[in-house]
Amino acid sequence: MPVYRLHHANLSFPPACKADSGRKGLLAIGGDLRPERLLNAYRGGIFPWYNEGMPVHWCSPDPRLVLWLGDLRVSRSLAKLIRAGRYRITMNRAFAEVIGHCAEMRWPLTWITGDMYAAYCRLHGLGYAHSVEVWDDFTLVGGLYGVGLGRMFFGESMFSLASNTSKLALERLVRQLREWEFEMIDCQEVTPHLISLGAREMPRAEFLRHITRLSRLPPPPCWDFDPTNP
Repeated sequence: MPVYRLHHANLSFPPACKADSGRKGLLAIGGDLRPERLLNAYRGGIFPWYNEGMPVHWCSPDPRLVLWLGDLRVSRSLAKLIRAGRYRITMNRAFAEVIGHCAEMRWPLTWITGDMYAAYCRLHGLGYAHSVEVWDDFTLVGGLYGVGLGRMFFGESMFSLASNTSKLALERLVRQLREWEFEMIDCQEVTPHLISLGAREMPRAEFLRHITRLSRLPPPPCWDFDPTNP
C-alpha cells in the first residue's frame, strides 16, 4: 500500500481503506493538527499516532479494537469499588490535567507530544474532546479522555494513580454513553488491558460503516453528568 503525503492546505484524507493492513495501519504522513483536520480524520476512521520529532503519522489499524457498551466487563473488585462510593467522578472538569497525566504515565514513549497536547486542548475548547475525572477529595487520581462526534466516542488514553481508577472512569463513561444511546467506543489499538475489559477486534471495513452512521447522529445536548449521581 502507498503512504500518502498530506499537503498543508488540503484538509482531506485518502480513504482509510487505503491504509496498510495491520496493527499500525499507516495511511498518510504530514499535515498538521488543526481542529478541522483532526475532525475530518476521526470522521474517516483515522487518527494521529507518532512520536516527538517525527512528522504527523495518520493511521487506521485493521483490525480495529472497539468496546460495545454492553460488553464492558466489571470485575468483582471494580464492582466493590463502585459500591463503596469512595471517589467522586466528574466530566470535563479538568481536561488539561487528565491529558497531562496520560502523557506523564507513558513518558518517554508517549505519543502525546506537546503538539498533540495543545491540539486536543483546542478540541476540548471547541466542545469535541472530553475527559472523565476521578477525584479523591480534591486530588485527581484517575481519568480518561477522547473525542466525541455525533453518537460515537473515540477513546484516546487513560491513567490511574490509585488502583482501578481508570477502570472506574471508563465504567462511569460507559453508563453515561448508554443513557445517551451511544453504541460503542473506539479503542484504536489492541492491548491485553482493553481486551480484559471486554473490547474486541473488528475488521476495519465494518468499523468504518459503523462510524459513518454513528458520527452523523445528533450529539448529546450537553457533555456532562451530575457528579452527585455516581
